[in-house]
Amino acid sequence: MNDPTRESAFALLQAVLTKNTSLDAALDALPPLDSRDRAAAHRLAACVLRHAGTLDAVLEPFLLRQPPQPVRHILWLGAAAFLLLGAPAHAAVGTAVDLARAKKLAPFAGLVNAVLRKVAAAGPAALDGLDMPRLDTPAWAWASWGKNARAIAAAHAAEAPLDVSAKPGFTLAGGELLPTGSVRFPAGTSVPELPGFSTGDIWIQDAAAALPAKLLAPQPGERVLDLCAAPGGKTAQLAAAGALVTAVERDQARMGTLKGNLSRLGLNVDCVLADATTWRPAQKFTAILLDAPCSATGTIRRHPDLLHLRKPRDIQSLTQAQDALLDAAAQMLAPGGRLIYAVCSLQPEEGAARIDAACARLGLRRAPLSLPELPEAVTPQGDVRTHPGMWPQHGGLDGFFIARLVHATSSSTQDDDIVECSSPPCMLGELGPEFSGAGG
Repeated sequence: MNDPTRESAFALLQAVLTKNTSLDAALDALPPLDSRDRAAAHRLAACVLRHAGTLDAVLEPFLLRQPPQPVRHILWLGAAAFLLLGAPAHAAVGTAVDLARAKKLAPFAGLVNAVLRKVAAAGPAALDGLDMPRLDTPAWAWASWGKNARAIAAAHAAEAPLDVSAKPGFTLAGGELLPTGSVRFPAGTSVPELPGFSTGDIWIQDAAAALPAKLLAPQPGERVLDLCAAPGGKTAQLAAAGALVTAVERDQARMGTLKGNLSRLGLNVDCVLADATTWRPAQKFTAILLDAPCSATGTIRRHPDLLHLRKPRDIQSLTQAQDALLDAAAQMLAPGGRLIYAVCSLQPEEGAARIDAACARLGLRRAPLSLPELPEAVTPQGDVRTHPGMWPQHGGLDGFFIARLVHATSSSTQDDDIVECSSPPCMLGELGPEFSGAGG
């Protein structure tokens, strides 16, 4: 019997794991599907991607040899549905067997049936004694996260909650007000049905994603430069605070998204289609926000496909691009101005190491940040480092690195003039239900 949920979940896994396609792109490429089936397929595929290591450990005792990859994917889907998502055992086994036959893998249907029946017989006890956080995390990522690795990996086991940001003066009831001003709702909350969405008063944005613009502390009437601006969440924060914003984005399609989102918000921003590494303004800026392209490992809770798509070799090319953007930003920073560098990455090479290198070569120095609402995120160097294991009592938050830089010749008096923002921010986020709440 054809099961559209299992069929679609299988297609999503194949796209991610054999074609290196992002889960979001694979979801967009699915044939037309009932919205409930589409959501269920996404949830099942994301669960498998989040827990592939654990699923392998569960299946291994029942396999004499490694099956072909498509068969392994079917076994993962069946085991995940039963052990992790609460599907009835008979349904999880039956749909997996049917899927094997539908995918012209009939010679393996007996294997799928036998293995999953044994898993079902073991029941939840099959997970006993397994170190799921360690099993589900690539060794290179675990090693790079240092003392926080276990807390981060444990937080990745759960879907991220939905954080919502509101325009100034709009009060959103029904969620949990976080210390930094975001309002948090459970994972799976329907954004369009929230009060204020249809009127353009609220947007999606993880609490950590709202911090870079908050820490830049734009002032009304201040000229602010936003580099790598699309999709526009942080751009909107700056404009809503009353700043005169110039937003630079090099990708034409993403620029269209940026403009559309700002138009929807009714915010006036000067949008420039250009490569930020080569574009130069007529006048320098006193405030610059550089939310640089990165590995995005801080958003794995929302994008578990990154556990499979990211490789250590990716980091070097990303850090080179980040250095080039920092070089450009330093040239556009006015004397006495401030530059916020941010990445939604957990990798140290993309964080403090980039700031150390920038200070050494660009005549910049750190201007330490403070964050009274989340003091544990402030590093000894004065940077901000969040990770998903923080705020366990609230449900965690995305991983971000944020640093503030000024010209090395800036006086202490000028530093004293830098405005710290400790009150709940005016946070305008990722601008619609299509946004994951991770960057922008």
